[in-house]
Amino acid sequence: MNKRKIEIMDTTLRDGEQTSGVSFSASEKLTLAKLLLEELLVDRIEIASARVSDGEFEAVKNICSWAGENNYLHKIEVLTFVDKGISIDWMVKAGVKVQNLLTKGSLNHLTHQLKKTPEQHFSEIAQTIALAQQHGISTNVYLEDWSNGMRNSPEYVFQYLDFISKQPIKRVMLPDTLGILSPWEAYQFITKVKSGYPDLHLDFHAHNDYDLGTANVLEAVKAGVDGLHLTINGMGERAGNAPIESAIAVIRDFLPEIEINVKESSIYKVSKLVETFSGVRIPVNKPITGDNVFTQTAGIHADGDNKKNLYFSDLLPERFGRKRKYALGKTSGKANIEKNLQELGLKLNDEDLKKVTQRVIELGDKKETVTKEDLPYIISDVLDKSSSYTEKVAVESYVLTHSKGLRPSATVSVNIEGELFEENSQGDGQFDAFMNALAKVYKKKKLALPKLVDYAVRIAPGSSTDALCETTITWETENKTFTTRGLDSDQTVCAIIATQKMLNII
Repeated sequence: MNKRKIEIMDTTLRDGEQTSGVSFSASEKLTLAKLLLEELLVDRIEIASARVSDGEFEAVKNICSWAGENNYLHKIEVLTFVDKGISIDWMVKAGVKVQNLLTKGSLNHLTHQLKKTPEQHFSEIAQTIALAQQHGISTNVYLEDWSNGMRNSPEYVFQYLDFISKQPIKRVMLPDTLGILSPWEAYQFITKVKSGYPDLHLDFHAHNDYDLGTANVLEAVKAGVDGLHLTINGMGERAGNAPIESAIAVIRDFLPEIEINVKESSIYKVSKLVETFSGVRIPVNKPITGDNVFTQTAGIHADGDNKKNLYFSDLLPERFGRKRKYALGKTSGKANIEKNLQELGLKLNDEDLKKVTQRVIELGDKKETVTKEDLPYIISDVLDKSSSYTEKVAVESYVLTHSKGLRPSATVSVNIEGELFEENSQGDGQFDAFMNALAKVYKKKKLALPKLVDYAVRIAPGSSTDALCETTITWETENKTFTTRGLDSDQTVCAIIATQKMLNII
């Protein structure tokens, strides 16, 4: 079966840059242009609006210089205006060969913004296209506010299409400028245009104001559209444009008869770079590229994945250069833990696995972020042989203070075999103050504390500031030297946990 080819035009560098607060530098634009064409393999890119700024001019010039050397110049497009040739002059100086001419697609815009008749507008458009031709520039036309035009002034839209179909243009671009279309309307309107003008190459440009951008793209393709305008991460004005990552996945999975060039496995890489350059964070639950979308949290899902991949769908993370993860937290089951242990090359017996699972659940209940890298420390803590004692001593509560210009202090409440003691003290640090207060308690009991001979703290490689850390303290008495460990996301709490173990051992 011959597949119908759909062109993908990425407009991240033009329409995507209209995201509030976003401005790509010239070097960032060039880097992204190269990635979009050479790595992601989109068919065309719209990189700027003409006449915007000197910086924009330099960015376009640089991209066109690179594109000319690498046979991509026909894929580089710029938004232009019906402005008596000013945009054309700008393009000639920048070296651009394709203009996307902004024209009016609704009678409302034409009447109230331009205050012109259709005949006047068409005449000026024809002059602009002819001028572009004289300079070797090909033309695509945008019908701005086309969706409202189809709703409220379809006679004008078809009058315009009668005119433009006779002009030397390459593409007619139909934008849902305000993101107002329902999927049913997107299908209906494009079907009407396509059936009336089968020889026109139609592009659809969706906005996401009702969160229907991807759905409208799907319906547009079903209706026979020839090209789509998309942006990385759905960037764009207001709620943004239809996101390329979702649109590509939807078309590939639901319309297998459609051919598109985009290389899925590069989507995540480009998406993360756009996130970095733009400063606009990708929501963790954003389909395809969000941090959480390929993470199973519930233990039952991990268990199902072990049993004939019950919770898998066609939306596999490997397609997009990603991997499935199994979150560790209060909803974790043994299957989640096992999946993470497998990645670390570790295996536990059932009894130890139960203990580790329970510890992960306890940490998750405290809203700790538990990572795969934390697991070896959790295992070490749970299976710690020094923990095999009868607990007779408990640090019931403590207050630690640290202020600039004042010595750290600690107030400690300790329960020793049912008897409660409270002391406070100062020290050279919070843990030193804690130990000094503890020493006062034990002095009351006429007992001495062991000597602290070594103190080490470590976190899992690659972890962040909220990672679990492990504190290992070595103690020395007259008779022996021994080590205790503490595990928590707070370094001082780790040390206190390790100290409580020591108190019970002695």
